[in-house]
Amino acid sequence: MRRPKQTLALLILLMPLFLGFSSAEGSHVSPLTDLLGKTVNFIILFGGLGFLLAKPLRRFLAEISLSVEKTIQETKRAKTDAEARLESLKERMLSLGQEVRKIKGEGEAAGEREKECVLALARQESEKIRSFAAQEIEALSQSAQAELKEHAAEMAVSLARANIERRLTPELHSHLIDESIRKLETLHEKPHSR
Repeated sequence: MRRPKQTLALLILLMPLFLGFSSAEGSHVSPLTDLLGKTVNFIILFGGLGFLLAKPLRRFLAEISLSVEKTIQETKRAKTDAEARLESLKERMLSLGQEVRKIKGEGEAAGEREKECVLALARQESEKIRSFAAQEIEALSQSAQAELKEHAAEMAVSLARANIERRLTPELHSHLIDESIRKLETLHEKPHSR
């Protein structure tokens, strides 16, 4: 198969030589021959380039095709991974929402328990303060009553003394002393008489 291609290439290379030697026109080249020569040169040049560059060009295009295919596969794989991560994140977000609600509920319940505990402690402290205040009021009341009794006794003694001093004249005083002596004598005589 390579032989016919080589023969064809050789014929194409030699054709301008045959066309250039036309006997009708000596030194002047006809426009058709000129066009045909340029066309053949064009075909030879680009045909030769195509022939020489066909394998590297095919290899280059195959590599690009493989690279594009690999990129497409990697993109598909990345897209699949991203979609899986997105689904995972959506599920996690849903579970996070539930977890947040759960934590919020637990926090509210703990807050209520703490509130009840604080209120109970406040009630206990209030009772202690009331009890202490009642005891202090009772103690102050008793102290005030004792002071009042003492003051009343002092006042009574003072009034009695003033009353006695006012009533006690020297004659009454002498009479009371005599009366006391007589009572003492009678008391003293009674035990001897037995």
